[in-house]
Amino acid sequence: MTIIQAINLSKQVVTAEGTLKILQEVSLSLDSGEVIAVVGPSGSGKSTLLALLAGLDSASSGEINLLGQPMHQLDEDGRAAVRAGQVGFVFQSFQLLPGLTALENVMLPLELASVGDARALAESQLQLVGLASRQQHLPSQLSGGEQQRVALARAFVIAPKVLFADEPTGNLDRATGDSIVDLMFTMRAEQNSALVLVTHDQRLASRCDRVLTVTEGRLQ
Repeated sequence: MTIIQAINLSKQVVTAEGTLKILQEVSLSLDSGEVIAVVGPSGSGKSTLLALLAGLDSASSGEINLLGQPMHQLDEDGRAAVRAGQVGFVFQSFQLLPGLTALENVMLPLELASVGDARALAESQLQLVGLASRQQHLPSQLSGGEQQRVALARAFVIAPKVLFADEPTGNLDRATGDSIVDLMFTMRAEQNSALVLVTHDQRLASRCDRVLTVTEGRLQ
């Protein structure tokens, strides 16, 4: 099953200095359970590409089908509805809600997808990532590695068909980052989730099925 199909995706923004071309005619596909890494220099358009594929941003032109849905034809609410209960995210900056406990952060995507027994499922997921004793702590009371473990629990608690990870180890030291990567790949394999991974780490990229290089907005 094809999870993602992108055809001639381009993204441009108008600045005071003229039109800035961020991505130009990018085409790719991702199958169920497949893992791809997107690499390239800073400013090449990697994170923009991830945002477009996930429907977090809209392209200037081109088509993107996610889980069989034409994201390029949907508004923001429509794209969010496609993601609900099917798509997980892990970001460099963790993106946990500061006013919610670890447990409440993990419960959130379940509640948004109207999944029953959200609390029990979230508690189970936090136990899987080794944070059963930290579920009532706020993000500010957790280390960076613990926050990323909460983010992994939040991403995988819905058993996503596809996970988008943008530099998931960027704010972590080498040892902590390695443990997070091992956990992410283990959880992905157990759920057979497809994975789109943006990274600067060639060691991490080498663990993926395919490596795609973005240079100056074009897919090489």
